[in-house]
Amino acid sequence: MATINLLPWREAQRRERNQTTLTFCVGMWCVAGLLVLAGKMFMDSRIDHQKARNAYVQSEINALSKVIREIDDLKEKRDALLSRMEVIQNLQKNRAQIVHVFDDLVSKLPNGVYYDTITKTQNSLAIKGKAQSNGRVSALMRSLDASDWFANATLNVVNVVDQNGASVSQFDVLVKEQRQGESADADASDTVR
Repeated sequence: MATINLLPWREAQRRERNQTTLTFCVGMWCVAGLLVLAGKMFMDSRIDHQKARNAYVQSEINALSKVIREIDDLKEKRDALLSRMEVIQNLQKNRAQIVHVFDDLVSKLPNGVYYDTITKTQNSLAIKGKAQSNGRVSALMRSLDASDWFANATLNVVNVVDQNGASVSQFDVLVKEQRQGESADADASDTVR
């Protein structure tokens, strides 16, 4: 008699295929999980490396910012020193001039004229004083114009006031200081024209 297999071999084969497929899927999920874990660990290490690089760059930036601040401070100190040196050089250059200016103010003062205040602003002098008459104020202005150290004497105000029973002229004159080199340069430029 022929042998007939009556066992449910198809079901057994199906179960075996299902078991193989399930094992393959679990293996693939484990491999995928390991790949994701390896990728995460790799990215975490890259992020940590980039953070370390960023921290290094930031520390270098802070160090350079400190150096730049020091350089700016040194520039400010240098500028302050240069301005001081310039002031000192100007004072050295003009130190004899103030003596001549005061000497000229005294020598050009006519009799009967008195200075109350003399105020210097840049290169001009504002002179306030009193005179016995308007003619003496005019004489003062003429003598200041004739001076080598002054130019462009301008009378701003002249008032007659009563002082201790006597009438005096109270005046306000503005005169420009003239350096000796400037007058020689101005004369030379007038000659060239």
